[in-house]
Formats: sequence, structure tokens, C-alpha cells
Amino acid sequence: MAEKLIDMLAGAWQVLGEMAPWLLFGFLMAGVLSVFVSPAWVQRHLGGRGLMPVIKATLFGVPLPLCSCGVIPVTAGMYRQGASRGASSAFLLATPQTGVDSIFATYALLGPVFAVVRPVVALVTGIIGGGIIDVVDKGDTTSAPAAEDAATCNDCCEDTSSKQSKLARVLRYGFVTLPGDIAWAMIVGVIIAGVLGAVMDQGQFKAILGGGLAAMLIMMLVGTPIYVCSTASIPLALGFMHLGASPGAALVFLITGPATNAATIAVMWKLLGKRSTVIYLLTVIVSALVGGWLIDTLNVDVSLALLSHDHEHAMHWSNHLSAVVLVLMLAMGLLSRRRTAVATVADAADTVVLDIDGMHCSRCADTAEQAIRGTPGVKAASVDLASGKAVVEGSDLNVPALCAAVQGVGFQAARADTMPAS
Repeated sequence: MAEKLIDMLAGAWQVLGEMAPWLLFGFLMAGVLSVFVSPAWVQRHLGGRGLMPVIKATLFGVPLPLCSCGVIPVTAGMYRQGASRGASSAFLLATPQTGVDSIFATYALLGPVFAVVRPVVALVTGIIGGGIIDVVDKGDTTSAPAAEDAATCNDCCEDTSSKQSKLARVLRYGFVTLPGDIAWAMIVGVIIAGVLGAVMDQGQFKAILGGGLAAMLIMMLVGTPIYVCSTASIPLALGFMHLGASPGAALVFLITGPATNAATIAVMWKLLGKRSTVIYLLTVIVSALVGGWLIDTLNVDVSLALLSHDHEHAMHWSNHLSAVVLVLMLAMGLLSRRRTAVATVADAADTVVLDIDGMHCSRCADTAEQAIRGTPGVKAASVDLASGKAVVEGSDLNVPALCAAVQGVGFQAARADTMPAS
């Protein structure tokens, strides 16, 4: 038993060590993109109809470090600012599948072919899906609230720390906020990969997952309902390949896992309509299967030495050091997320506490907070990601309006019965 536990830990550590140098560099690039190419900036450039906004939305979305929950409020803001259903859908299709951090991590664990094919599939998926939706589902152009009447991510998604230098904002987002957003999913993914390598023989399920349409459909069924970000899905894909999944089947999981989860589908259905949602899902399915077939046809070879029982794959000291830094960074990110919303109520001010459902990352909390602050009568608002509660201070607060503002950026809200714990 002790030997198995050591094997599990050693396997997980090797996976983490191989990812760490590339992921740290990816975090830095993500911080740069977050400050200099923010989602709010993207929103302002994606109005109008036709194929060009769809292409621009996809090109902007592929490198952005937005997870499959963080992309939802950004897409809602885009749509409410006048972006077409096609451009909004293209952004929602392409963005969660990949990102600058996940591209580097993909290269580290799965090799250069995967690192190229994965963003290419995201690009093609966004353009095709968004283009089809723009043509066949134009919808009612007056259905989305005008920009001046709705809470949008134009105000929500900018870094509110205007007093900080751009370098400080880059470092904070890249090395604190983003690691905190993906920390638990990353930890779970790495541990699962280590466990699979220690307790399962290589190729144990190759007869079932070793290739072909059936294997890809199984991986699609595994990836579709769960919430998994593009970076954390990589060690899981490596673990599935250790069990015998073909590279193509693993790619299907990498595409469908981040792009299709219950929250995304629900918001898509509500915001953009039934027809767009169906086209969205069909586009993801077809793109995943075609991408999986392409990877298997290319006979991509992925080394599984990281998960071998004897751990012959020795890591360089720099990988160990990078892994230690990454662990500390993930821990710091998690600690930074656990800020508590505490009401500081003036005597003449009303206070309302809301329960907010559907937030998974710090960008979600910031988006909900700024949406609330844009509601008439609000003087201050604080959203606590850990508890899912918002404390709102102001005068003559309209609870339905507050809930509508939160729902307008992709979350569910209702008045809470109790104050959040301090």
C-alpha cells in the first residue's frame, strides 16, 4: 500500500514538474493578455454582423485566458453591447477550448502536434459554428438590451485596480488570480493522472478506447457534462491515454470538456436561444470528432513515461524547482480567493444580501460585483466567491433589479436570508 502511494505521488509530481516551467511562462503571457487585450477591449471591437466579426471574435478568443465559466459573463456582455449571435457564439465556442497558458501546458505534456492542433480546432470550431449561427439564426435584433441600459462587461471585466501599474496588474493576474481560478481543477487533474499511472496498467482499456468512432464517443460522453478548464484537462487526457485511449480520443475529451458543460449550455440556451444552442453543440461534436480522426490519422506519438510505474523519466532540477514555485503559486491563488464579504453599513443605508449561483472564478465574482454596482441606488457592493454571497449597500435598493443585473451577466441571484460569515 505504501509503495502504491509513493508511486501515485511520484507520478503526480512528475506530471506537475513537466508542466510547471511551461505553465509558469503561460501564466505570464496570460497576465499580459489580461491587461493589454482585456475582454472589455474585445467586446468593443465585435459589433456588427457578417463573417468578419465572427472571425475577429474567434481570433480574440483563442489566446484569452478565460475558463469555461469566466467566458460566460464576457459573452453575455458582448451580446448586450451589440455583438451578433454569430460573433458571440464564436467567442463562446473558441475561448474555453484553449488559451495561452493551456497551449504551453499542452506542449509540455502532449507534444508539439497537440499544441498546434488544439488551438487550430478551436479556431475552426469558432469560425464555422459562429458563421452558421450568423446565417441561420439572426434572431430578433432588438432582443438584447441596449448597451446603455444593461450591465455589461465593458465595465465589469476591466481591472478595477487602476492605481496599480500595468506590470503589477500583469503579475497579479498571471501569478495570483489565474492560478487561484484553476488551482483545484489542476490539483485534482494531476492527482488523478498520478493515481491512474500507479494503479492501472498501461493500455488496460485499449480494447475499448484504443481508437475509432466508439472510443471518441465515449470520451465525448465523459467530457461533455463535467466542468473542467482547458489547462486542467491536460493531465486527465494524459491519464486516459495511459489507460489506452488513442490520441484522437483524448483530443475529443480536450475539446468537449472545456467547451460543453451544464453552465455553458444553460446560459447559451437562455441568452442566444434554442437554435443557436443546438448549432453550438453540433459544431463542438463534429469538430471534436474530425480533430480526433485527424490526430489518429497522423499517428501522433505521445510519451507516457511520466505515468510509468518505474518512473524512469528523470526530471531536471529546474523542473523540480518550477513545480515547487507552481505549488506555492496555486496555494497563494487559493488564499487570495477566500476574501470575505463584510458589510460596513452606514446608519442611513440599506443593506441587501444576495445568493449568487454559477460563479466559479474570480472574473465571475468581479463581473457580478460590477453589474450590481451599476444598479440604481447602489453605493457599494462586495461579492464573495467562496460563499457565493453579495453584500449590497445603498438607498432604496430594488432587489428584483439587483437580481436582474446579476442574471444579465450570466448568473442566478436571489435574496439571501442570512449575512455571510465574517
